[in-house]
Formats: sequence, structure tokens, C-alpha cells
Amino acid sequence: MKTCSIEGNAPSGPGAEEESAPAARKRLRVLLPLGEGGHSVEMLRLVALLGDRYEYHYMIVREDAWSEKKLPIPGTIHRCRRPHLKEKHQWKALFGYARLTLQSLAILLRARPHALVHAGPAMTIPVSILCRFLRIPIIFIETGSRIHTASKTGQFMYGRADLFIVQWPELQKEKFPDAVYAGLLL
Repeated sequence: MKTCSIEGNAPSGPGAEEESAPAARKRLRVLLPLGEGGHSVEMLRLVALLGDRYEYHYMIVREDAWSEKKLPIPGTIHRCRRPHLKEKHQWKALFGYARLTLQSLAILLRARPHALVHAGPAMTIPVSILCRFLRIPIIFIETGSRIHTASKTGQFMYGRADLFIVQWPELQKEKFPDAVYAGLLL
């Protein structure tokens, strides 16, 4: 399992000196998908813990008005559509995922994040795949509601996230031995 930190993905390459000298005080951009319910509560708690040292970009589904009202630190809001995984017709769910993938790409191009941090609602799968292709580090936090069993998103992200964090030692021992146990967010 690779390790990474948000600080470790600072701008580099041509023009980086120009960008980094005055940017020593410039904050790194973090994209946080908020997926409604418990996933959002955990991410909002993380933002409160990290404080204002990062520039936050929030990816929120259109139907979610609650998450935006609860943001502890303001940031740019990027709206997207929920993929509707429970559609009766698989082609509709597939269409929903294709649309979400295009929306995720547009969000990544606008936000230009240094890292993606999420706790795994299903809407995060397309943006995670795109981040892998674009070499944007991914930090995945398995939701605290999972003590002995892995979420489907957690199963997908294990081995794909640059840093995989669990909130229970039992889950690390039983399902994700290469994960980092970091304690409970809530």
C-alpha cells in the first residue's frame, strides 16, 4: 500500500517555482465528494478537523441541500447528478454513471485538485477512476459504520486509493491489512 499526504502533492514541474515561491502560503486544493447522510457527516467532521489550511472544493449531488448548509469551512460547490444505482433498468443506471463520469471530469478540470478525499458513497467511483488516470492522489476513508464488513466502495477502493484509512482496528485486521487505522472521525 502506498502512502501519501496532501502536502506531498504540491505543484511541481515547469513553472512550479514561479507558482510555489509566492504559493508557499498558497493553500492546496482538496476535492471532497459529499454523498448525503453519514458519508457527508464524516467528511464535514474531517474538514472541521483539518481547518482552513486547504482550499476546499465540494462535490455535492443536486438533490442534497443539507450538506451545503452544514459546511464548516466555505469552498467552491460543484453540483452533479446522482447515478441512481437502484434503477430497474440497468441501461438507465449505466447512463447515469456515464453522465456522472462526464460531470466528474468537468469538476476535476475546474477544481484542479491536489488530492481527492472521500468516504465512499457510490457517486465517488467515477471521480476516483478519473483521478487514477490523472494521477491525482486519492485518500479513502472507510465509513465508521463498517466495523467487521467492508462497504462495496471500500472493496473497490482498496488497492486503488493512495492512502486507505479505516476507523476500526477490527476492520483493518479482518478485511484491510494494508490500511491505516486512524481512529473514529465521529
